[in-house]
Amino acid sequence: MKINHKIILYFIGFLLLFNGGFMFISSMLSYYYKDGITMDLIYSGLIVTLIGGLLLFFNKNHDKQLNKREGYLVVVLGWLAMIFTGTLPYILTGTIDGFSNIVFETTSGFTTTGATIINDIEILPEGILFWRSITHWLGGMGIIVFAIAILPLLGIGGMQLFSAESPGMEMDKLHPRITDTAKRLWLLYLLFTLVETALLTFAGMSLFDAINHSMSNIASGGFSTKNASLGFWNDQPLIQYIVIFFMFIAGTNFVLSYFGFKGKFKKIFENEEFRIYSLFIALCTVIVGTLIYFNTDFLSNFSDGFTRIEGVFRHALFQVVSIVTTTGFTTADYTAWTPMLLLIFFGLMFVGGSAGSTAGGFKVMRHLLIIKNGLLQFKRILHPNAILPIRYNKKSVSSEIMYNILGFFIVYMLSFMAGTLVFSILGLDFSSSLGVSASSLGNVGPSIGDFGPSSTFYDLPVLAKWWSCFLMLLGRLELYTVLIIITPYFWRNR
Repeated sequence: MKINHKIILYFIGFLLLFNGGFMFISSMLSYYYKDGITMDLIYSGLIVTLIGGLLLFFNKNHDKQLNKREGYLVVVLGWLAMIFTGTLPYILTGTIDGFSNIVFETTSGFTTTGATIINDIEILPEGILFWRSITHWLGGMGIIVFAIAILPLLGIGGMQLFSAESPGMEMDKLHPRITDTAKRLWLLYLLFTLVETALLTFAGMSLFDAINHSMSNIASGGFSTKNASLGFWNDQPLIQYIVIFFMFIAGTNFVLSYFGFKGKFKKIFENEEFRIYSLFIALCTVIVGTLIYFNTDFLSNFSDGFTRIEGVFRHALFQVVSIVTTTGFTTADYTAWTPMLLLIFFGLMFVGGSAGSTAGGFKVMRHLLIIKNGLLQFKRILHPNAILPIRYNKKSVSSEIMYNILGFFIVYMLSFMAGTLVFSILGLDFSSSLGVSASSLGNVGPSIGDFGPSSTFYDLPVLAKWWSCFLMLLGRLELYTVLIIITPYFWRNR
């Protein structure tokens, strides 16, 4: 079966209209703040919109049948198109030097990794800061999921795209029609963004900072408008607690959030992944907080006993939630605390949030099922003839799903090891290679070694930046979506 090129190009054109439209929104904010780059953002929007319009026009007579192979191509090529056209605001405004730096920043934005090459964020024009946050916000719930909500207008079915792009092992539907599911997810996403913006403004952030951090936060991104990230507000605990709450929400399955709005709280607390996700964060916070408490260098920042306890708890909780949910905001340089804490935070980079969330990483559900399968092997050894199914949320998990998860684990770890090896070959030391590979693949943001929370990725070698971009996209699209299109079998006519 030949690939339907026209529908792929048509859909990419449709996505570019979104990209151009949000560039126009950035130009409006730029005009309001009189930051001097309004016309550059308008030109960016015009170029991207024109490209998108031409793709739509010349491919309008397409077969509207979308098969699985074309769905994968639309997702991967759609993300690449959004990333490369998303570089235009940086190119035309001249705010970032070097094309590799621009691509790195844009890829980090759309994949919600949050790693940056910008050494002084606070000197950037407001329009560019807003565009950086928009790349997070669009990439968070997924550009393709956003477009799926509009697919009925195109007369195209969206299940192939939804299954290929949606984050997590398996995305539950809120409605039998996939487009209605996509609409509800995006409405919930928008609502969370608006509520957090209002709360942060109430807590003392400027409206501009609140909007940017809310878009970045709910997307599990990590771009900030301040060089010190959320550490800029270390003297305003309420702001940091609000951010912690929404990082936790962003790392939770959005279907459970929907149940919460519907008052179905029993479904939330009965969810096995949510319980493990919550307990794991609580346990890690206690361990990290205890280790921080005995680190006198860090405690010197706090005056009395209660302030010390509250400060230690807040910073421990903030960093644990930030890394587990792959958001990447920081309040302190956790790599400078103790070697044990450094090891813990490096391990947390492999956890990931819940399936069906905006978080990256391996995902709690996969960890849970792998552990259950491992423990069940002991029973199977003792009772080889017994039928002992793995259960998740009181339901039996099929062997096919378990094979998929175990295969994903192997591919994920091989990708991490390959990533580390390439970074080492490209000149990074051992700890930096480990950290940048884990951070890029897991879409975490801050790394360890030379690229920790207090540093940027500006000094990463040029080839290493491109390799990091590949790993970021690979992790954001759940490995198989990207890797499958480079297999010979994918391109065979059948």
